[in-house]
Parts: sequence; C-alpha cells; structure tokens
Amino acid sequence: MALADGRIWVIDVEGNGASPPEIVELAMVEVANLSITGNQRHWLIRPQQPIAPVASRIHGLTDVDVANAPSMDDIADSILPLIEETPIAGHNVRVEVDILARSLPDWVPSVAIDTLKLARALRPGLDSYALAKLGVQFGFEREATDRSGSHHHAALFDATLTALIFIDLIHGIPESRRQAAILGADILNLKQGFLL
Repeated sequence: MALADGRIWVIDVEGNGASPPEIVELAMVEVANLSITGNQRHWLIRPQQPIAPVASRIHGLTDVDVANAPSMDDIADSILPLIEETPIAGHNVRVEVDILARSLPDWVPSVAIDTLKLARALRPGLDSYALAKLGVQFGFEREATDRSGSHHHAALFDATLTALIFIDLIHGIPESRRQAAILGADILNLKQGFLL
C-alpha cells in the first residue's frame, strides 16, 4: 500500500501488566511527508483490571492516575476514525496492533510499520535496537522530551521518539526505494522480504 498523502500515525501504548494487557495510556503522533505535524493525541485510560506493580515500575502510572480517566469504550469512537484507513507505525508495532485489535474489535489495520524491523534492516550492526538505545544513538532524546514534555516509557514520549527515528530512517534511503522499505517493515504485509 502506498502512503498516498505520506501520512501515518505513530502509536505507543502502555499496559496494565495483565495477561492479556489492557491499555492504560495511548499516544498517537501524526507524521506527514516525513515531518511531525504537531497533531497528536494522548489519553490515560482506566482499565477494567488494576495496574500491576511491575507495570507501574516501568511506566510510572498507578491506579490512582487512571481512576478518573475514560475507559477504552469511552474513547474508541475518537480513535477509530483516525486509524481505520491510515497506516500506523510503532517500535515493535505488533504490541500496538494486538492490543488495539482486542480493544477496538471493528478496527482492521491496513499497514503497520515496525521501526524495530526497519532499524535492524537499515542500520545493521548497532549495539542495541531497543527504543531508548536508538534514541541515544540517533541523538533524539532531547527533542522527544521537548516535543512530548515527557520521559521514556510514557506513551507520548515513546511515540514521539519512534516518529523521529522513523523519519530519520526513511530520509536516509533514496526516494525510489522508500516504498519498498516501508512495505518490508509492514508486519501485515504477507510478501515481506528484503527491505532494499
């Protein structure tokens, strides 16, 4: 699928630590024509099950933080129109696809670009492909903090950092090969192969 208008939503979720997890924080950062547009969405979400202490230690959110937040059902009608026909991207995007598909049963994603897969293919030999490590290696930590007003493992920070990394990776390849790279990193593309 071509990115006709060059627009995607870069998404990050944080979960409650249950199995399967429920979303407690969701952030979306819009990228158009390889630039962050400034259009973003961010929600704290009240899960049905409590947030496990191990999850709280990672993202810093507790049951108190989400006690007055809307449920996923409350905001589903705000999310679905944004992503139902627009490609999404994320770092290890399978997590976002799986949890959103469970939370939004009417959503059928068309394209889901994995920046982890993209980084491994386009920048082989790095010490680590963890999002935080890539942020340091690419020099985007400060910009992600400034744009999001947040920190690692906060959904808005992670979505912003992922968007910056995605843009940098795609800018680094010739325009004639960008579509092939995106298709190769699309986890929903059954014909995945070499990115370049």
